[in-house]
Amino acid sequence: MIIRTAKPSDIPSSEITSESAWINRRKFLGASAGIGAASLFGMSRLDAAGARLDPESGDPIPQELEPNTWEEITSYNNFYEFGTGKSDPARRAHTLVTAPWTIRVDGLCNNPGEYQLEDFIKPSTIEDRVYRFRCVEAWAMVIPWRGFPLVDVINRAEPNSSARYVAFETLWDPEQMPERMWRPRIDWPYREGLRLDEALHPLAFMVNGLYGKELPNQNGAPLRLIVPWKYGFKSIKSIVRMTFTEDEPPTTWATQTPSEYGFYSNVNPDVKHPRWSQAREKRIESGRLLGYRWQETHFLNGYAEEVAHLYEGMDLEKHF
Repeated sequence: MIIRTAKPSDIPSSEITSESAWINRRKFLGASAGIGAASLFGMSRLDAAGARLDPESGDPIPQELEPNTWEEITSYNNFYEFGTGKSDPARRAHTLVTAPWTIRVDGLCNNPGEYQLEDFIKPSTIEDRVYRFRCVEAWAMVIPWRGFPLVDVINRAEPNSSARYVAFETLWDPEQMPERMWRPRIDWPYREGLRLDEALHPLAFMVNGLYGKELPNQNGAPLRLIVPWKYGFKSIKSIVRMTFTEDEPPTTWATQTPSEYGFYSNVNPDVKHPRWSQAREKRIESGRLLGYRWQETHFLNGYAEEVAHLYEGMDLEKHF
């Protein structure tokens, strides 16, 4: 697939360059560790000033598609098991022990089991992908992930004909996760889920790395999910369990605050959160005075061409 500037979902991994190539342009702080894997979306090139160009038209690729720096991605997070502040995960997540790590696969599938992390990952081919990331709180980044398609895991598990959903759980260990008191209390562990056809979509991605490096604890180590057309809370971190179900599984925020969050939680600028608009988003950029700049929100986070067919006939305002 060739990169086109008019198609905001096309952000190739080839656009992640080494630190030296970025230092004069954006004082880029993250090193790519020589990412050179085949791109999911195609190739791009740079002009003399270092701006990325569309390979077909030769036009500059929009600034909004530039990957955020390592520092931005790893220091501005939501991971409430480590506190509610954006800097809390980076300061506290060092207590998370990520090796050894076991993932349990169960429910309505032919191949249930418990897998060590390395055995869970080994059958898949590792890829580098650059995705938009949109938080329900109306902030956004562009992030270069490393991982493998979720469909790989699903195919190995062989869900049976009754399975219509896949549910996920995060590790919950109060000794490792110094969660602060909530009112009302969250019912840990954190839970999320997808309809099975959503989970089978090739954009759904299991992540074990960032910028070609090992995934940091605060970003969901050692294994997390990325579903780029949905709000970020759907992309569950530090996964320890996958369960195939016939019924829609309960998910943490839809259960905790059903008046504000739903099961699907697709990015939609036309559906406001009860407490704020989703029409615009703050692109996190630490080099700016306020640390962000405003930009328009894209329907389905810019991935409508790829995933809108999953929701044909559904009222996306009703099924937030």
